[in-house]
Amino acid sequence: MNDETVAIHGHDYADNLGSRIPPVYLTSIFEQIGEANKSDRGVDLKYSREENPTVRALEKALAKLEGSEDSLAFSSGMAAINAIYMNSLSSGREAIVTCEAYGTTIKLLQTYAKFGIRPRVVMPNEDEILRSVTGETSFVFVESMSNPTLKVLDIGKIKEGLREGVQLIVDNTFLSPINYKPILAGASLVVESLTKYISGHNDVIGGMIAGSSERILDLWETRRMQGTILSPFNAYLTLRGLKTIGARIAVAQDNALKIAKHLREHPKVIEVLYPCLEDSPYYEYVKRNFRGCGSVVSFKVRGGRKEAIDVLRHLKLIIPSPSLGGTESIMTYPILSASSSLSDECKRTLGISENLLRLSVGLENAEDLINDLDNALSYI
Repeated sequence: MNDETVAIHGHDYADNLGSRIPPVYLTSIFEQIGEANKSDRGVDLKYSREENPTVRALEKALAKLEGSEDSLAFSSGMAAINAIYMNSLSSGREAIVTCEAYGTTIKLLQTYAKFGIRPRVVMPNEDEILRSVTGETSFVFVESMSNPTLKVLDIGKIKEGLREGVQLIVDNTFLSPINYKPILAGASLVVESLTKYISGHNDVIGGMIAGSSERILDLWETRRMQGTILSPFNAYLTLRGLKTIGARIAVAQDNALKIAKHLREHPKVIEVLYPCLEDSPYYEYVKRNFRGCGSVVSFKVRGGRKEAIDVLRHLKLIIPSPSLGGTESIMTYPILSASSSLSDECKRTLGISENLLRLSVGLENAEDLINDLDNALSYI
């Protein structure tokens, strides 16, 4: 089946009442007489901290969309990432993460140094990543598209160059499984924030990991002990949002391309970062490997911090707020938000400057969004 069909029918749920919509199992316990009930992945269905039918329906649909054997849903994206860290690392080992990863992803890994783990932060460049790998490396953690400068890494090239036994972990949040499936390019595990494109309505916090059945079962045990399973109600909302992911992303990234082209010609804008623009250094690669570039457009205004903040203050329709991938258009100021914890050297090298703004384009009419941007830019 194609992705749009999988997003609607991939949960495979049906019960003895004929329901085709997975209900919300708001129960903490399940009856056990003799042998415990088993879920389809072979674990006991006895307590919702461990396994829940609503959550499981979502996980089955997500696994199909990612092209993986199985998946796990978590209470947040950071809970999913922490489960990987805790499960994969031990004293004396090291982990590599790119310096343009989400700031909290880096900070969390750095806290593991107190347990004898060596976190290494490198530039988001395939050759530098591969040069950094040693015999003590447990995993390399990269983003398929970086935040906020939208750099694109060749996941297949990194996988081919890695030493045997080194896991390749890919955060695919900025693209979603609709636009790219890192598992098919060789990723060991894929992380997604369910909060973003997958649930898609700015009303859910959640995360997921996709991978092989064996690896997911191992991580299931970590999640069981941490108590970080996604709540049944949030799983229900995510399943509901998932049904329209294909249609939502199609509209949002069509809007994003129109806006990127408009901003590229705007006299108050000096640079636009969007990989689906023909003058992007990543254009040929994304044309071959991606279905689309998502709906985030980053751009630099003429001036500095004052001018960037003036744009944010004069928006009427676009919401100044973090996050991305929802129905509403949102703009954020990276140097004070997701990128604030990055080193000055990293920000300078990557071009994360005080005049950089990141726009997550939603489902509003593109002309209305362009008018809002033009009005805000007129104040600088």
